[in-house]
Amino acid sequence: MRVSRLYVAESLNVGGRIELDDDAAHYVRSVLRLKQDQSIVLFNGHGGEYLGRFSEVSRKTVRVEIEQFIERNVESPLAINLGLGISRGDRMDWAVQKAVELGVTCLTPLVTERCVIKFNDDKKQQRLQHWQHIVQHAAEQSGRTYCPEIGEITHLRDWVIGQQGLSVFLDPYAEQSLADLKPVNSRVTLLSGPEGGFSEQERQIAKTAGFVPVRMGARILRTETAVLSALTAVQTLWGDFR
Repeated sequence: MRVSRLYVAESLNVGGRIELDDDAAHYVRSVLRLKQDQSIVLFNGHGGEYLGRFSEVSRKTVRVEIEQFIERNVESPLAINLGLGISRGDRMDWAVQKAVELGVTCLTPLVTERCVIKFNDDKKQQRLQHWQHIVQHAAEQSGRTYCPEIGEITHLRDWVIGQQGLSVFLDPYAEQSLADLKPVNSRVTLLSGPEGGFSEQERQIAKTAGFVPVRMGARILRTETAVLSALTAVQTLWGDFR
């Protein structure tokens, strides 16, 4: 029988006991429908996972006894740093979710010239929290024991400065492909644009910062398709899809 898996933002120790927060407790009671004395796998995104047992499942409280640490690592040997142009609605959510499943190490939402969404400070924090929850749930589902880092919402012109490793940006008009390149120290930095792609000025900013334009085949891909295709390609060429 498959044991359910749950992310918790807490310190976990064998022999310890934790009380789940309201959202997690509701998920356990109403969605998973788990009962007292049943098992659960917990992880906090810092490596490994813990086998636990419910000591109490009630309408008021859900408690878990931590019984065993499981050393487990499914991370790619390739560190992938993704700068993702912010797109509208479900497209961004979907891209963030799938990027986690495909093994991205760090993801930064980027404001670009053709970004149609405007943020004030409160809105920024709301969106970051929303994307952080997507990251956690995607790590939960995909079996990852580390949660990718979500960077602060940043302007593209600021983010491209100082990036390390092989740095590329997706450009349907480029002449090179990823197969023409090699990563540096098992690290790749990907820059992917929003709907409408990058402006000519942004292309020049990226090139000046050392980013290499690459194409993903002969066709023009939608923003969410392009980034997932690129992540799949780098994992196939240099990561754990080989």
